[in-house]
Amino acid sequence: MGYTPFITVEGPIGVGKTSLAKAISDQFNFALLKEIVDENPFLGKFYENIEEWSFQTEMFFLCNRYKQLGDINTHYLSKNQSVVADYHIFKNLIFAQRTLSPLEYEKYYKIYQLLTEDMPKPNVIIYLNASLDTLLKRIKIRGREVEKNISPLYLKQLSLDYEQAITSFEHKHPEIPVLRFNGDELDFVKNEEDLTFIIEKLARSLKNNSTTNIR
Repeated sequence: MGYTPFITVEGPIGVGKTSLAKAISDQFNFALLKEIVDENPFLGKFYENIEEWSFQTEMFFLCNRYKQLGDINTHYLSKNQSVVADYHIFKNLIFAQRTLSPLEYEKYYKIYQLLTEDMPKPNVIIYLNASLDTLLKRIKIRGREVEKNISPLYLKQLSLDYEQAITSFEHKHPEIPVLRFNGDELDFVKNEEDLTFIIEKLARSLKNNSTTNIR
């Protein structure tokens, strides 16, 4: 391709980010970077009492994602090893804006800006969305203990926040293609044709951008 791709998969909780990132990793022989979720000691408490545990939860995620993404250049891209991650670090602002108080968010945003100013940028973002019913169904199927108390209202609002954030990202970063896929229409886990459709569209996007290294 002439450059080293860095792909991120994004979307609300339960939409299938990790499953798709793994499939892309297998298909293209990319290194797979998975976000730390279950290891967050505050997450279960967060879903029980968002107001009480939001700052601790978001800071844990930010610090861990900062470390993971900081290692990408050292361990992968500098060695011409392509990477697919099941998240983009901008998701931190989506969650923080929704859960933190204005004062907490102001402090959080300053830390976020400092930590992410020299982060590697993806060549392509895959954005998955789905209806609330689909998200709730998939969350129930995967059966994570920490997610059993997720409020449907919170999840619905989170989906709306994601739509707004990804649209804003497209306007601010037109140089980074965003591939959108609807999880209600595509089941890439159970339907091989749906997965092939996504893989082929990603391959075309990578080919179209192979002359530009934007990381």
